[in-house]
Amino acid sequence: MANPVVMVNGLPGNMGREVARAALRRGWTLVPFALTGEAIREDSMELDGMEIAFLKDHDRDERIGEILMDRPGLIAVDYTHPDAVNGNAEFYVRHKIPFVMGTTGGDRAKLRELLSGAGLGCVVAPNMAKQIVGFQAMVERAAEEFPGLFAGWKLSVRESHQSGKADTSGTAKAVVASMAKWGLDASVEKIEKIREPAAQLAFGVPEESLKGHAFHTYSIDSPDGTVHFEFRHNVCGRAIYAEGTCDAVAFLKAKLESGEHRLFSMSDVLREGVGG
Repeated sequence: MANPVVMVNGLPGNMGREVARAALRRGWTLVPFALTGEAIREDSMELDGMEIAFLKDHDRDERIGEILMDRPGLIAVDYTHPDAVNGNAEFYVRHKIPFVMGTTGGDRAKLRELLSGAGLGCVVAPNMAKQIVGFQAMVERAAEEFPGLFAGWKLSVRESHQSGKADTSGTAKAVVASMAKWGLDASVEKIEKIREPAAQLAFGVPEESLKGHAFHTYSIDSPDGTVHFEFRHNVCGRAIYAEGTCDAVAFLKAKLESGEHRLFSMSDVLREGVGG
């Protein structure tokens, strides 16, 4: 199987840079174009000696045709902004561009509705770190096996990401949805979102990781306070997400070549055992 041809959208953002470099390390072809927001003043950027031109909302439909014609089999990777999720998905569907989306936020119900009937190959997940996705799957399976296990108990959730992350963690939302099946009062609105550096340091984030981290703590306490359960997954840096994203790209390319054009999740990627 030939190496993927990848267009990383969301540059010059940090996750976009991390994924682009991970793709180059694998020897993949990186397309010298990227979707980005109108708020980005620059028209291009340099990444490891490569010039990447930006396609913005006002001209992307006009320019994408030639890019796709020159690069058959292109797969897009989306790490843009929560506000761009649904519009970007519509763009990919309109131009029949298979994609991997790790961007959180947007109207997820509308997104699923669009992609479920689009006949387009894509992987969409709020978290691309395979090990964390595995943890999410374990929580979901336990919730299905033991509904009401923690009925009457108290759940508190705290999550910390770099201050530039606009929305509440999509991973925390997904885990909380599963924990609700245990009988816990697990509303998304009660997730504590930590974005101030001083509070992040107090939460245990190393100072050198303030600009790139994902710390989550889920605490469950008995009604009388005598029993305490705690689940944590703390990540410093972005490498785990970039490598998982590239594994998702490799998975999607294989699925497209076998004729499967549909919406996949990161759980599907894990079941295939793609990557390291």
